[in-house]
Amino acid sequence: MAEISERLGATPAVLATSFSGLTVKEMSDLRVRLREVDAQMQVVKNTLARIAARESGREGLLDHLTGTTALVWAAGDPAAAAKVLNEFGRASGDRLSLKGGLLDDSALDADAVRRLATLPSREQLLAQLAGGVASPLTGVAGALNNLISGLARSLAAVRDQRSAETPA
Repeated sequence: MAEISERLGATPAVLATSFSGLTVKEMSDLRVRLREVDAQMQVVKNTLARIAARESGREGLLDHLTGTTALVWAAGDPAAAAKVLNEFGRASGDRLSLKGGLLDDSALDADAVRRLATLPSREQLLAQLAGGVASPLTGVAGALNNLISGLARSLAAVRDQRSAETPA
């Protein structure tokens, strides 16, 4: 229980799932996929998890601690962990289902976790942000380059005109 309480307090995103009917091999495969996105899954006893949730001040998780429960600790991108769970749930014929979870101190229901799963990954969002910032800068650089090139052509034309007017 102390380990669960400590993890609840330290992990920003915790997702609760039901895993009825999954085989040991499927659970192992899911754990591997979650580790790839910096998340871990732990099967918990609901009674111990409820006590730990109260002790750590994360009561928003209490509603999701019924039936067979596994908690997914998302240390990395919570959207990536939710995406793995959502895709695995669909592929397993809904034998893995999302119950809800916590994102920082906000409680999430199953629909909110599914919406979280549809978000682009953190890396994709950062790439979009960088592209959005770089695009205007590229335009400014192009405009300055055209301005300088135009000035250089004008100065060259003036030089050529003066050299044509000057007798040799």
